[in-house]
Amino acid sequence: MESFKQVSGVVAPLPDANIDTDVIMPKQFLKGIDRQGLDKGVFFDRRFTAEGELNADFILNQPGWQGATFLLVGPNFGCGSSREHAVWGLRQLGIRALIGTSFAGIFDDNCQKNGVLTVSLDEGAYERLSQLVANPDSNTITVSLEKGEITAGAATLVFSVSALKRAMLSGGEDAIGWTGQYLADIEQFEARHYAGKPWLKRPTLNPRR
Repeated sequence: MESFKQVSGVVAPLPDANIDTDVIMPKQFLKGIDRQGLDKGVFFDRRFTAEGELNADFILNQPGWQGATFLLVGPNFGCGSSREHAVWGLRQLGIRALIGTSFAGIFDDNCQKNGVLTVSLDEGAYERLSQLVANPDSNTITVSLEKGEITAGAATLVFSVSALKRAMLSGGEDAIGWTGQYLADIEQFEARHYAGKPWLKRPTLNPRR
């Protein structure tokens, strides 16, 4: 997983409230047996017309916001179903962070596990950033997870995240990778556990001859 320390790029505004995971990743893109090609599915019904052409009215298709690195999203972003495909698709599309006021809980957890930073701002900071990124001449920002700051032109907005989220994203670790640092402790616990309760340990099977 790619680490997140300090990233700069264009931020595109998607201010609608309660954008759910069905909108982010429609059901027809959940049929595959792997994660390939999910970037095409992101906001599919908004990015494309019924004829399959790019929808010129959608923000990510407009010249000033194409190839956005960040999304400035409305409240309760990622609500609805728990499909992790929504986050996989956003990451494949090149989205490194989502900035808003609130996120659905499971979606927020899925973002952390897949290297997408979620930043919750207070209403004042959110409105200030909204005004800046509405103009393509001022929609490039820098997000520093190390400093807990968003720099947009002369403005600096402060945010906070949990110590665990900061450490995992900075180190580029998912949940399994993060747990790996405690491998020695886990093995010691396992040895003590089975030493006290040897009947719980599955016997080693002899290989077939």
